[in-house]
Amino acid sequence: MRHFFQLALFALLSIAGAAHAISPEAAKALATGEADDRIAAMQKAVAAPEADTAAFLRALADDAVKVAGDKVIVLRDGKGYDASTGAEVPVPDDAQDVVSNNRMRGEIDAALAALQLFSTDEKTRAAAIAALQGETDEARLPLIDKALAAEHSAALKDQLETLRAGIMLGSEDAARRLDAARALASAKNPNTKTMLEERLRDEQDPKVKAALHDSIRAVDAALAWGNRLGVLFTGLSLGSILLLVALGLAITYGLMGVINMAHGELMMIGAYATYVVQGLFQKYLPGAFDWYLVAAVPVAFAASALMGAVLERSVIRFLYGRPLETLLATWGISLMLMQLVRSIFGAQNVGVENPSWMSGGVQVLSNLQLPWNRLVIIGFAAAVLLGMAFLIGRTRLGLFVRGVTQNRPIASCMGVNTARIDTYAFALGSGIAGLAGCALSQVGNVGPDLGQGYIVDSFMVVVLGGVGQLAGTVYAALGLGILNKFLEGWTGAVLAKIAVLVFIIIFIQKRPQGIFAVKGRSADA
Repeated sequence: MRHFFQLALFALLSIAGAAHAISPEAAKALATGEADDRIAAMQKAVAAPEADTAAFLRALADDAVKVAGDKVIVLRDGKGYDASTGAEVPVPDDAQDVVSNNRMRGEIDAALAALQLFSTDEKTRAAAIAALQGETDEARLPLIDKALAAEHSAALKDQLETLRAGIMLGSEDAARRLDAARALASAKNPNTKTMLEERLRDEQDPKVKAALHDSIRAVDAALAWGNRLGVLFTGLSLGSILLLVALGLAITYGLMGVINMAHGELMMIGAYATYVVQGLFQKYLPGAFDWYLVAAVPVAFAASALMGAVLERSVIRFLYGRPLETLLATWGISLMLMQLVRSIFGAQNVGVENPSWMSGGVQVLSNLQLPWNRLVIIGFAAAVLLGMAFLIGRTRLGLFVRGVTQNRPIASCMGVNTARIDTYAFALGSGIAGLAGCALSQVGNVGPDLGQGYIVDSFMVVVLGGVGQLAGTVYAALGLGILNKFLEGWTGAVLAKIAVLVFIIIFIQKRPQGIFAVKGRSADA
């Protein structure tokens, strides 16, 4: 029985040794000779790969191959191994290094990618297809055909067929180019369009030219929906940011009637609070860095809310009912806050990193990827809106805020401390501005001038939606965001801004109360 197990073990080792072998002829052809001969040998080896072809090509790529007479030696861990048998061998002093020029290295990389088309891991096969994009060598076609026959993923099969057609597009045979042009008509990829346009510039055959024109039109039609949906998503993303910025203003201006020109700087404070929390996590909790944003949200709210409460108690409470003085005072405060931030953090922008779970995006179409940071901000804006609606409409504080807003003397007669409610309401609006700053830090740099780019837009949102109307603020923010992005595609960013401003002016002329008018006794006040 012991003798039987020894024989079985010997047989298994023999099989394993054979599986890790490359023929001496193939190893020598790949390692010696002129570059053209070696490339031809490589294409032949890749078309009918042996078990250890990929490992030998990797050794070539790492400059870990030497030649000593008829022997090809692979270097590994400071030792030499025969390329065909895998047995350890001494490395002679006169062994010559196998040198690969840039052209050869490019061919080796392409060959390794081609061999990965047969990997059992779907991600590896997808990466191999991506690495072969732009390949023009027809010698790869047999390997790609073999991979197509073995591929079971429909998505990867489509990519392989596009890759195959792209290679055929560069063929010297006009019939092959015609078939490739027709096959690529069903592709929905911007890279395919570029490939077709490049081929069209050099094409002489009239039939192939016509097919290329038809395919380009078909690809354009397929990509059009991705472009439209991309503009829509970008508009929603901008609208969600405008909504976050305008929600705080909807309280301080819409409900309290305070023209707060320092609203943008309260956003800036929230963004810098996020930056500070990021720094603390990097220094003291590097292992939990991905969760710094969760801690930054309440800190940003608290920092801006506290600053808002201080401003209301020290300055703004003396200016209620005097809009011009309020405007000038808050404008002066905004300049002071910007200078304070420059003195503490410097005049240069600071970078706030996205957590790893906000990197990348969702690939919806070949030309449409939805970034995670934008998706998270849209969800965050919706959550803040729902929280604010609940607070204003369903809580005791919200009842007091609405009561003081609609009829301050009667609310005071009912025992409501109107001065305290003013402070709470202003702090709430300021805190929401801080949340907007926290969100903005995830899509751009944070600097002292952060709030200046949004203050005018946020006022336009509040006025267009209807003063004091949360629903109107939502409609106005999302509508202006989408309208602005659609106009940018036609007219450019500057003209789009002008067109939006003209639209708002005309709209307010026709409907001064905004999208939603104030109802009830306060409308007659």
